[in-house]
Amino acid sequence: MSTDTLSTDTADAASGAEPAEHRPESSGTGRRTLVGAAVTVLLAAGVVTYGVLATPDEPKPVPTAAVTYEVRGSGTVKIDFIAHGKQTKSLTVSGSELPWRKDVKVALGTEPTVRIVLDGKGGDAGCAVAVRGKHVQRSTAAGPYGRATCSAPLPPAGNAGA
Repeated sequence: MSTDTLSTDTADAASGAEPAEHRPESSGTGRRTLVGAAVTVLLAAGVVTYGVLATPDEPKPVPTAAVTYEVRGSGTVKIDFIAHGKQTKSLTVSGSELPWRKDVKVALGTEPTVRIVLDGKGGDAGCAVAVRGKHVQRSTAAGPYGRATCSAPLPPAGNAGA
């Protein structure tokens, strides 16, 4: 029994195909390269656009007013006051001896407030609030656990010159 063996050249000739080393370069390769480059450029443009649009806006400065809190008198007091940092917040000074003074910036549209509470030994104390150097309010506290509050509403941010 004999077997016929076909060589690669004979198999290619029988199928009508040209041998691999003689095939002309496909014209689709140039198009694939061009499409790949276009996709890469579009992706890069998308990433840049997203980076520009997704960047958060710079925080806008909050308009403020200069506020001075003062506490005078005799005795030891706990002092609560509103100050401005990244946000308006209340701060407490416990066991403060008098006189006490604090200059802060408070956001417009809020109400700068100072509250005092005398300790159990009592005494006489008074608080005062000044806005932009002008006295606004004064109050007094007396006796054990005496209390006083001073505050002054600030104009809204749109009335910065008020």
